[in-house]
Amino acid sequence: MKAEDIKRIAIVGAGDMGHGIAEVAAMAGHKINLYDIKQEFVDRGMNKIKESLAKQVSKQKMAQEAMDKTMGNFTCFTILKDAVKYIDFMVEAAPEILDLKQKIFKEIDEHAPKHAILASNTSNMSITKMGGVTKRPDKVVGLHFFNPVVMMALVEVIRGEKTSDETMDVTYNLMNTWRNFRGAMVAVRVEKDTAGFIYNRVGSPAGIYLMEILQRKLVTPEGVDAKVRAVGAPMGPYETMDYTGLDINYHGMLYFAEVMSSDYKPRKWLEDMVKAGTLGKKTGKGLFEWPGGARPSIDPKKADPNFDPMDMVCLQVNEGTKLLEQGVARSAAEIDLAIVNGSGGVFGPFAIAKGMGWDKVAERCEKIAKQLDIKWFLPTEMLKKGDIKI
Repeated sequence: MKAEDIKRIAIVGAGDMGHGIAEVAAMAGHKINLYDIKQEFVDRGMNKIKESLAKQVSKQKMAQEAMDKTMGNFTCFTILKDAVKYIDFMVEAAPEILDLKQKIFKEIDEHAPKHAILASNTSNMSITKMGGVTKRPDKVVGLHFFNPVVMMALVEVIRGEKTSDETMDVTYNLMNTWRNFRGAMVAVRVEKDTAGFIYNRVGSPAGIYLMEILQRKLVTPEGVDAKVRAVGAPMGPYETMDYTGLDINYHGMLYFAEVMSSDYKPRKWLEDMVKAGTLGKKTGKGLFEWPGGARPSIDPKKADPNFDPMDMVCLQVNEGTKLLEQGVARSAAEIDLAIVNGSGGVFGPFAIAKGMGWDKVAERCEKIAKQLDIKWFLPTEMLKKGDIKI
């Protein structure tokens, strides 16, 4: 099978991610079977898609004819076996609960055509474990879209232990044919099923670092964020944690602590805030105040002169070399491509740090590891040898 052979796609789950994926796929001309467990959920998803497309028409960025054609690509379902009966490709977009995803995959495997590729949209769940409940693990693949799908370019294509080369190639090529409102989607291959894949994994050591220095009271959230904004970032790292939800960060760190290293264990301040229900933007208060959901006021004069954002960049580079050593990512350039398109930044960590010299980056990681007593930050052999091509 080739990417151009994929005509009908089932999207399983009509929530924020599901209807976003469905919208982009429909704009690419595919026939979409949109499924959810209740009609009201399907209707809500379809209304969101219609509103999104209508907004583009009102801005004269899409013709009414194109919107009508896109909307005409949808068929709605509340019975799963009917939704997957005649498909070529499926994207599951259920909540991040492995047992639930496995249950869905097992049922779909029984009713979908034998040639159909089954994909899971997930930010960290095991593709291998989902494929393991099917009779077609070679046709099970991971997709990691970013929210909102209609605006974010990056999509990671993840290989499970038994995913075939054909499945990877077809899925990768398919993603590269899709476009959203910002332009072409950018697919990046994740060649091994690992926690966090590329984007979240590379950023994960910064999470440890931010937790630890705040736990030790070495910084304030405003001081760090003011400094990071001063060097051109649209949002500081602590504000970003608030924006995504401190509970999301907490559970993500618990997962990484379980599968990778105890160094990821959430620090007490984060655990206390989650228990207290002060979760960030969605509760109106977290590390910052979010009055009416508006962004927090951060005083640029309070930028911390002792906080250096390059510390986080160096830790990201070190984590990236682990992915290269393990064969998860194909190149440093592809890691940078993922980070740029997932964050909306201009440069990836390798491009930023290259001018320092890889030996200096390694020295910096070692210094941070010793200062904070965090072994996960120790530089890799690849970084120490400077065996990095970009």
